[in-house]
Amino acid sequence: MSQGKVLVLHGPNLNLLGIRQPEIYGRETLEDIDDALREQALGAGWEIDCRQSNHEGELIDAIHAARLDGTVAIIINPAAYTHTSVAILDALNAFDGRVIEVHLSNVHKREAFRHHSYVSLRADGVIAGLGSRGYGLALEAVMADA
Repeated sequence: MSQGKVLVLHGPNLNLLGIRQPEIYGRETLEDIDDALREQALGAGWEIDCRQSNHEGELIDAIHAARLDGTVAIIINPAAYTHTSVAILDALNAFDGRVIEVHLSNVHKREAFRHHSYVSLRADGVIAGLGSRGYGLALEAVMADA
């Protein structure tokens, strides 16, 4: 029996990690990040579901499903949807578990439009600028608070 179930959502363009702007996002691939998260979760007796989509509706559908499938926390890197998606915020507001927002880069050192996050209005915590380590720290926080 698992300690709990965590959903990890990666937003648009994160499927290009490792090749898209590595000076900002690093050289690790999304598969590398997901593999490390799976190892961390499974080693602690947790269930984890990692998903990426370039489509807002698919991310929202995953959040809706998490409300009903025993998921206790969502770790989300909404990527560009961070700054634009009231719909993702609304979906997260309907989720009763923990929400941790993660960004690979320090969005506050980047363009002004990246300084605002709709998702932060719901997030219980935000980790930015620590690269892929931010995901592992988010998972660690979720597991510690269970």
